[in-house]
Order: sequence, then C-alpha cells, then structure tokens
Amino acid sequence: MSTRYKIGMLFLLIALLLSACSENEKNSKLRVQSPDESVQIEFSDTAGVLEYQLQWQGQEIVGSSQLSILPNAHISILESKITSEDTSWEPVWGQQSNIRNNFKELQLDIDVDGTGGKLLARAYNNGVAFRFVLDKGEKPQEANLKIEYAFPQGSNYYTPAGESEPLGPVDFGGLTDFLKEEGARKRKISIPLVVESPNQLHMALLESDLYAAKGIESMRLGITQTEGKIESVNKVALNEKEWTSPWRVILFGKSAGDLVVNTVPVNLATPSKLENTDWIKPGKTLWDWRVHGYTAPDGFVYGINTESYFRFIDFAAENDIDYFLIDDAWYKKVTKGNFELSDKLNLEKVIDYAEKKEVDLMLYYDRRHGEYGDDELFPYYQSLGMKGIKYGFMGNNVEFTRDAIEKSAKSKLLIDFHDGPVPLTGIRRTYPNAITREYGHAQQDSRRAFTPESFIKMALINAITGPLDLNNGNFDLTGINRGLREKGPRQTNSYFSTVASEAARTLIIFSGLVCIPDAPEAYAAKADLFEFIQKMPVGKWDESLILHSKMDEYISTARRHGKEWFIGSVYNQQGGTLDIKLDFLEEGKEYEVTYYEDTKETHCKTNPEAYRVRKGKLKKGDVVKAVMAPGGGHCMWITPI
Repeated sequence: MSTRYKIGMLFLLIALLLSACSENEKNSKLRVQSPDESVQIEFSDTAGVLEYQLQWQGQEIVGSSQLSILPNAHISILESKITSEDTSWEPVWGQQSNIRNNFKELQLDIDVDGTGGKLLARAYNNGVAFRFVLDKGEKPQEANLKIEYAFPQGSNYYTPAGESEPLGPVDFGGLTDFLKEEGARKRKISIPLVVESPNQLHMALLESDLYAAKGIESMRLGITQTEGKIESVNKVALNEKEWTSPWRVILFGKSAGDLVVNTVPVNLATPSKLENTDWIKPGKTLWDWRVHGYTAPDGFVYGINTESYFRFIDFAAENDIDYFLIDDAWYKKVTKGNFELSDKLNLEKVIDYAEKKEVDLMLYYDRRHGEYGDDELFPYYQSLGMKGIKYGFMGNNVEFTRDAIEKSAKSKLLIDFHDGPVPLTGIRRTYPNAITREYGHAQQDSRRAFTPESFIKMALINAITGPLDLNNGNFDLTGINRGLREKGPRQTNSYFSTVASEAARTLIIFSGLVCIPDAPEAYAAKADLFEFIQKMPVGKWDESLILHSKMDEYISTARRHGKEWFIGSVYNQQGGTLDIKLDFLEEGKEYEVTYYEDTKETHCKTNPEAYRVRKGKLKKGDVVKAVMAPGGGHCMWITPI
C-alpha cells in the first residue's frame, strides 16, 4: 500500500467523521414552527444541557437560553414528535365569545438523571409555551423548575409593583437595581414582565394553568448572575406520581395592547371543571366601602347601617345593576365556625330587602379578623343567600387559592380575591366562578392617589394576567378630592381623573365583575354619563380590540356585544387626540353613536367633572377624533340603526 494511498484514505476518513459530526449536530437541533410559520422554537441538548432559541417574523427575540427541572441534572433528548391542533371553544364569559386554539406542539421525551418525562413546547402564531411532565422512574422529593430568557439587548422592561404604579420603563440594569435590598424588605419582579425590544416588538413573560401543577409555589422572576438573562423559578414538591408543571408562556405582539387581548393563556388552561355554569353571571356591582361619610343632597350621610344599604339596593334595582357588595364591618368578630354580626346594621333585613328588589348580594371576608374555616365559610355564605364573596388577605399561596376557588364553586359562589392575590392566569376557564381579583393598585387603594399614568400602565401590564378589580368609575371627583369621604385619599386634591375617563376605565379594564365605587346620588346627578356604564354589558363580550396603546400615554379599547360596540379611551396628564378608525363596523349599515366626552374646559386637576354627551351617526370607515383633556377620557356607544 503506497504512502499516497494511505494519506488519501486518511483524508477520506476525516471527511466522513466531519460529515457525521455535522449530521449529528444537525439532528441534535429540534424545531417547531407556529401554524403560520412566523414563530420558530429550536432546541438542543448539548453536553446534557437543554437549551432553546426563539424567533418571530425572522427576528431572534430570545437568544440561547436554558431550561431545567432538577438542579444540576443531566438532560438527554430521547425521542421527539410534532402534533398540531386547530379547534375552537366557547368560554362561559370573557373578552371573546369564541376562542380559536391553533398551535403546533413539539413533544421531547427526556431523561433527567434517570427520571423520565416530557417537555412540551407549543408554538402559537402570537406566543409560545413550555411545560415539563415527569412520569417515569424515581423522582427526588423536590425540584426547581427554571427557565432562562435572553431577551434582546437594549430592551425596556415593565413589571407590576403591587399597590404602587408599575415599574418601567427600565433597562436591564434598572431591573437589577430594582431587585437590590431595601432595608429588610426585598423587592421582586412580578408577572407579567413586559419586554419592549429595541425594534418596538412587545413580549410578556408569565405562566398559565398553575391550577394543574400540584405542590408548587407561584413563579418568581430574577436575574441570572453570570450571563445577564432573566430567569423564572418555581420551587416544587414532587409528591405526585405524574407531576405536571404550569405552562411557561411568552406572548408577543406589535403593540402593548396586543398582549392584553391575547388568547394563548386561556387556551393553555385546564378546561372547565364545572358541569353546570348557569349560576355564574358576570355583571356590575355597587360597593359601599368608599362611600362611607358621603353626604347626599337630601342630607343623608352614608355609613355602615341598614338605611344606607337600602339606598344602594334601590339604586341597583332601578338601574339594572346586578349586585351590591357589602364590604368589611358587617361582622364584629370571627371565631371557628361563627360570625358575631355587627349591631350597626340588621343584615337579615338587608338580605330580605335585596331579595324583594331582585338584587343579588356579595359579602366581604377578612381572614385577619379570625379563622372561620373555609370548609364552613362558603356553605355559610350560601346559606345567607349570597351570590359571591370578596375574599381578603389570603396571601400569596397557590394551594390555598386553588382550594378557595374550588370550595366556593361547590357552594355556587362567585369569588373576588382582594389584596395581592396569586394571579392564577387562565383560571377563569377552569373555574369560571373566579370572577375577578385585585391584582394591582385598585382605585384609591391604601387611600393613595390613582394617576392617569398608573391606570394606563396597569391596563397594559397587570391586565395581561386576566380580569382585574380596580374599582373604577367615581363621579364625585370634587368631593372625593376635598376629603368629604371617610376613606378618600389621605392627601386631598391628589386623585387626578375626569368623569369621562372614569366611565371609560370601566370598559378598558376587563373583568367579570365591574365594581363601581361611588354613591348612588353621584351617579344619579350625572345620569346621562352613567348611561354608558349602565348600558355596557359585562364579561359577555363577543369581540375585544385594543385600537391604540402606548405605555404611560394612552389606551383605546373597543368591545362588541351582538351588533353594539362600546369604545373607551383615556390619555395621560398631557391630554391628546386619538383617531378611532371604524373599520370593524359592518359594511353598508348606518349606526347611531352616543359620545360621552371631556369638554374644552375639562382638566383632571382643576375641572374634573366637566363633560358633555352628544349623539351622531357613523358608518364603516369613518374616523372619529377622540379629543381628551389632560388626564381625560372619551367613550362611545355605537348601535346599528
């Protein structure tokens, strides 16, 4: 054998080895695309580390990032397959009456240091989701579900901040600074984390179907120490034979508003667990808590008493308002299995009067006042004839929140969570009695001011997680700012809004229970403006659109019920004009429109109660210039002629 022949064979062998390595490298990367092929997720398991990359419309929006379920475990991809689904379903209530569930799913069979399971990756046209399932072999007692996100450099970030105005815009360094210790209190990044990339694409990071994951804490967001990425972490107790994680979700859209009406989170949720949902009725409710101390034009002073509650019930009955919510202080003390009722009012008389007037009641419960016990609590509320419970101070506890929703459903009670609850995104599909929650700075909460900017941010950030109870809709803004309420803002003249903006906010914030917080007389004095709230259906929307949206500046929302459209817009303290293009109306039809709007004299600080109501006619393709005062708003009720 010649030397030349040996050298040739050696080069051929090297070429074959390189080709094989290249082919192995090619096969080690697994991809799934969305139905319209605009989204691509790519996975690899190089050196026992599972990584993914995400592209949308040809752009990388998440760079190489790790996924893990057991700390420091070696992950191997064993097999893979791709499936698809294109179905639709009808929610009990929601922002849409029919929801399309269209995705492609890559299933990766994985081995995690001897524990077998799957990673599911779903690609929708406007979002992606990841879920781990561990169902084979021995599992350790605890796990640490962790996913990284390498968002584009130069992105801006926004996050809820409890009862304060949401944080943002901040860059990555600003997020890091936010997480630094403040005395003994450590801050956290709450979900959703909204990301605005340098080229103006918008993304939201959150989780869905937390209901299906047992033994888990809610998601925590942080910063990776070495590579400057975002990371999401859940601590998990693996006490289930087959353990399923929540879905880790990334939504995307061309505007911030696209994220608010995105249906991916509810599509990912467990389908309804309730066979009969006829008793679940979304609607509007009056609320007593912020009215205490208000003096009506006839001299009557509202408080915690029977006569005050009769007035609320009368107004609700006369104006087709479904519910009246009685807040704290209807009881004095709580012990195991017993409420000691307040002597300030006759609750039995109030209940009988509401039944006579065909107004349904809801009651508040504050767990800090004593432990009644949930096994007894919900049946007791049902025995009183209540239709719902506003549950306060339950804490950030997933298991407790899940149990409360299930137990309230057994007693046919709607449930509205108060005070920083677990968001449980998607739960309204699984248990539609979870009607709303105060996941944000509810209007005048902690008796602090509520600015136009904070509202716009919450409408574009907090609302991505689902329905919110923000208590919008005050009409006596002058009286509230003068301190003529027991529970108005602590600092007088610090609550900036206009009455047209207040009406618009009740539509913009999606909820199954719209809680309007002012006195009946305040609404009666502006009955022509109150008409917008009165006529607006709640929860039973056929279609919802965000027409305009910009963080800190404005939002415009349109919702359709049947052939009627309701449109609400608000602006920040600069004021401005939005062009409302009516491309969504039916061709060839003429519509009557009622405008509820600011005047030239309106101003959120100096003249908040100036407004006008006028009528007009519209058709498809018309453009309405919605002119808004500083901190103002604009509403339209459009009906076909």
